[in-house]
Amino acid sequence: MTSELTNQFKEPIFDVAQIAHVEVLSPTPKETVAFYTDMLGMEIVDQVAHKTYLRAYEDNYKYSLIVTEGEEAGLGHVAWRTTSPQALERRVKALEESGQGIGWANEEYGHGPAYQFTTPDGHKMEVFWEVEYYDCHEDKHSKLMSRSQKRPKHGVPVRRLDHINLMSSNPAADTNFMAETLGFKVREQIVDNDHVIGTWNSVSNLVHEIAFMQEPTGAKGKLHHVCYWYGIPQNLYDVADLLKDHDYFIEIPPNKHGVSQAFCMYVYEPSGNRVELFGDAGYLIFDPDWKTLTWEMEDVPGNGDTWIGAVFPDSFWNYGTPAPATVPVKVAAE
Repeated sequence: MTSELTNQFKEPIFDVAQIAHVEVLSPTPKETVAFYTDMLGMEIVDQVAHKTYLRAYEDNYKYSLIVTEGEEAGLGHVAWRTTSPQALERRVKALEESGQGIGWANEEYGHGPAYQFTTPDGHKMEVFWEVEYYDCHEDKHSKLMSRSQKRPKHGVPVRRLDHINLMSSNPAADTNFMAETLGFKVREQIVDNDHVIGTWNSVSNLVHEIAFMQEPTGAKGKLHHVCYWYGIPQNLYDVADLLKDHDYFIEIPPNKHGVSQAFCMYVYEPSGNRVELFGDAGYLIFDPDWKTLTWEMEDVPGNGDTWIGAVFPDSFWNYGTPAPATVPVKVAAE
């Protein structure tokens, strides 16, 4: 019996630990940074050339977000930390064998050498092990040993980076790549007549650290959103009030997902990049033999992934960055 079970199971890969940081591109970097600092209470760690490095107050590493000046909004790259130096070596070998590898980047800010690669759809990513932790100035120390710094006194401060959601011309191909090459587990998915519309994937007990959604025009390498976590639903109402008063466009007000069960809301920062804010973690997964939950599109709650709240607008399924110039983007008032 034991040998039969052994033959049925593919050995899991535990080499990727977590999402470490995300780089977003912005044609309006000053305004984008102001959104994150003034509204979401994030702190500027450093500014180097055309890049601004920011952190949330419970991020452990030096930063979790890079805002880079670019000609158009979109994704710069996603960074993943491995579980050990040996794990990094194993994943680099697998990435090289996959044909998606780019190579080593040794001149990195805040972490050691990173191996860069792309998804089949062209989203740029990297994996690394060595990392610089946040060196908190004495006057910013929290009395909580488990918290990297004091809760900021401005905006409605987010606590940590949660996940990234990417639009793809082929979500199934990108999902399979992340699963087979890096060890991600497919937690939930939406299909339409056997065509994969979206997947939610993780290497931890979260429902997802990365999701892939169908890009309806077939465009490649687009960003759907980056998400920061509050952990308390009330914070979403507080930040919605703040954002509304300061003329930021709220695409989806405080709501509850069917997929993941997380309490959420969506807003556009001034460059046009979408930002999700999580009011809780949804449900957590502890079962090592978790079976992927598959939704038929017609059965998705509200036909728009809403469990409690307004039905998601068409823009949620159709808009990502970079966006065609013909797509109007409503952002903060001048």
